[in-house]
Amino acid sequence: MVEPMSREERDAGNRKVKLGFLLLVTVSPPLITLLGDPTAVQLAVATGGGFLLGLLLVWYLSRLASEFTDGSRRPR
Repeated sequence: MVEPMSREERDAGNRKVKLGFLLLVTVSPPLITLLGDPTAVQLAVATGGGFLLGLLLVWYLSRLASEFTDGSRRPR
């Protein structure tokens, strides 16, 4: 029988998912920018913008997910 995940395992898994999502969102704008033959500055701006957007999305999704976990359960 499979035992439930410990809090440490769950937190480590959540960090990996957040990091993967951040990496995906950060890398997407520069890759799209490469289609238009960008300058180095344009590529850097696209990377920075993607990183900031990724941080914002990870923060928002973390807050949204916390509404469904960690003691937010109401008795029926």
